[in-house]
This record gives sequence, C-alpha cells and structure tokens, in this order.
Amino acid sequence: MACKKENTEKIEAKEEAKVIAPMSNDIMESAVIYEANIRQYSPEGTFAEFTKDIPELRELGVKVIWLMPVFPISETKRKATGGADSKFASEFPEEEQVKYLGSYYAVTDFTKINPEFGTIEDFRDLVKTAHDNDIYVILDWVPNHTGWDHKWLKTNPEYYTQNDKGEVIHPKDTDWTDVADLNYDNQDMRKEMIADMSYWVTEEGVDGFRCDVAGSVPTDFWQQAVPELRKLKDLFMLAEAWEPELLKGNLFDMAYAWDGHHLMNALAKSEKTLQDYDAYLEKVSNDYEADDILMNFVTNHDENSWNGTIKERMGNAGELMTALSFTMRGMPLIYSGQEYDLDHRLKFFEKDSIPHTKQKSWELLKKLGTLKNSNPALNGGKNPASYKQLDSEENVLMFERSKDGNTILFVGNFSAESNKVSIPNGKYLDYISDEKMEAKGDAINLEAWAYKILIK
Repeated sequence: MACKKENTEKIEAKEEAKVIAPMSNDIMESAVIYEANIRQYSPEGTFAEFTKDIPELRELGVKVIWLMPVFPISETKRKATGGADSKFASEFPEEEQVKYLGSYYAVTDFTKINPEFGTIEDFRDLVKTAHDNDIYVILDWVPNHTGWDHKWLKTNPEYYTQNDKGEVIHPKDTDWTDVADLNYDNQDMRKEMIADMSYWVTEEGVDGFRCDVAGSVPTDFWQQAVPELRKLKDLFMLAEAWEPELLKGNLFDMAYAWDGHHLMNALAKSEKTLQDYDAYLEKVSNDYEADDILMNFVTNHDENSWNGTIKERMGNAGELMTALSFTMRGMPLIYSGQEYDLDHRLKFFEKDSIPHTKQKSWELLKKLGTLKNSNPALNGGKNPASYKQLDSEENVLMFERSKDGNTILFVGNFSAESNKVSIPNGKYLDYISDEKMEAKGDAINLEAWAYKILIK
C-alpha cells in the first residue's frame, strides 16, 4: 500500500497551461479590450483578486486584457498628488506617507513585479487563467522615462536626458516630476529597453504591449524594437498615441482615437454637432490607412481620475456614446469599473476601489460585447466591415455597416430633445430590446440621447 501511494504521488502531474492561439488579424476584428487597474480593481488590490474574475470578462466580449504597469514604483520623489501643484509623499507627515503609493508610471525595474500586487507566481497565474479563457494579456510599458530609483540612474546616467549642468531632468514641458526622462540618442539604452521587453514575451508569455506616450519616443526606436519583438511571437501592439506613422510598416496594430473621444465628450454636452462628427470621420479617412485600427473609448484611467466619470463628462448621453464606441469602426475599450457603473473618480496615487455589483452597465456591455464578437458587420480591425452613413433628421446619426452578408443599422438621437426618425424600409431585430420590427415608412420616436441597433 505504501508503494502504491508513493507511485500515485509521483504520477500526479501539474496542470499544463493552455497554449492560446497566436494573435491574428481575425482576432483583432471582433475584439473588445479591457484595461485592468489592479490596484483599484478590488479592496485587496492584487493580481489574485483580479484573476478570479477573468472568466467573467469573457461575458463582456473581452479578448485582450491590458494590465496597467505591474512594475515596482520608485520611492524617491514618489507623488502624492497630481496637477500643476503636485506634491511628493515626502512633503507630508511621516505617518501619512504610507498611504501614498505613487504612480504606476514611475518604474523602478522593468523586469520585476510590484509587491503591492503580489508575486511573480501570482502574475503567472493571471496570464495562465487569461489564456485558459482565450484572452490575451498585454503589459502597459513605460518607454519614455523611469522612476528616480531605477538602477540605470546610478550605473548609466548617460541613458537619461541631462541639462547644461549634467543633471538628469524630468520630461520637458510636463509636470511629471516623479520620473526621469530617457535619452533615446543612447543606443545602449535602446538595446536594454528592447531586452527588458523581450523578457516578458519569452519568459512570462505576455502577448504584447500598450506603450505609454508612444509618440514622445522617437519613431525610429519603434522601427528598431517592434520588428525584434515580433520575431519572438505574434504580438498585439497598442500605442498611446494618435500619430498615423506609428501604425505604418507593421509597427503598432492600434492607436488611440483621442479626437474621437474628445468629440464624444463635446457631443454629449451639445458643444459639437454631427457635422463635427462627419468632419472627424473625414479626417480619420485622410490621416489613416484603411487597415489602421483606432481604439474607441468613453473612459480610461486618465479620463476617470483627472477629467471625470462618464456621468460627469457625458451626462445622460453616456449609454449612447458607449453604444457608438462599439458600433463604429475600431476596437472598443472597457476600463475597470465601467462594467459596474463606477460613479466616482478613482484616486491615482492612493488606494481606492471600484464597485462590484452587476447592474445596467454590465448587461449593456455584455450585449454589445456579444454582438461585437459574433457579427461580422461590426468587424473593426484590419479588414473592417463597410461603413455607410445615411441621410436623416437633424441631430440624428444613422449609419449602416455590412460584411459577409451581415448588416447592422445604428440610429442615435444626439440631442437633449426627442426626435422623429424615418428608418429605411425593411425587417429588423431591435438588438437591445430583442424585439422584431418592420419599417414601412412610418417615423419612429427616439427619446433624448436614445439609440437603436437594428440587425437586418
């Protein structure tokens, strides 16, 4: 019996991680991306607590998880408050300093894990769980600067931008005093940066990067780095930037639709009109190539903490703008807490937490995510569905998207007043209400900021 027990113990094998399919253009077509703020996602603020909920993110159509920076944060010049009058934690009484956790973007070491979030084993479990659920994981990378405790400041000060006195400086024309600006004229620094990024791909299995202020880094660095990284694995690369050149030549797959986001804020406040929306689409068509992908969003970590909640910025138009972000060309973003009707500005340098009650937003995002994943008419990647804008009443946006025999009609009332709208004749499924309808030339009523997503 002892021998039998011993043999049984020996043959117990570790559960092997699932090998996820390589990232591909097809996956990008129907993907929803989720920005995970680990610190604020749960009261514990750990990888482990977030990992528990990864299977549920599939319900929202999430195919890519973007983790805000997971690296250790510098103690030196650790920020406690933001803005032009920002203060360092060291300026507060000693007993208060412990609550100021600093900015994720003041990195001490690009190859280590922030102990605030857990261990490297916890991180690996997060990646494994995501892959087991057919979800890709990309890291928020901070190439423009480091925290003031990074070892390079001692070993290689030439890696940093210096003033006339030979002093390392923070990024010019910013209030980012908690970080030191990197010098991209130094080729050795570039090589070390690429090596650090490669570590996470080859050793930890991540599937790409969201690169912070990518437009502030010389484009020729990305021309050097991205091809090297793509040799290691099929990656998904997101630039926190608008510059079209970053999407050329197989560099980044996706950039930020910053202009589109600001336009949605302004439309919600009636500061802009649908004529401005038309002008935006024309600008996108002129500036970007047909296979470029833009990320559409109604909130993210910067917008929520510094500019306000969806309710603050968009008022009663928040749901309409969310629906638009899923139905227009591009890839929609969900930010931690958005799915739980987050209604407060999350603290940036201190511990905070999002709600976890599934209410209206969860059900809406679930429906929108399912449609995005399943209907080619909402493809928004490198081979997107067609987009045709239809004539309609003032303040009403109506467009049709089609691909592979599938057609979806979006109708939105971008006004604080109700509006009568004439829908093209035909039979439809009202996707949100799950009701069949037939348009025969009669106008339908759309309440203020209301919308319909109609499947032909």
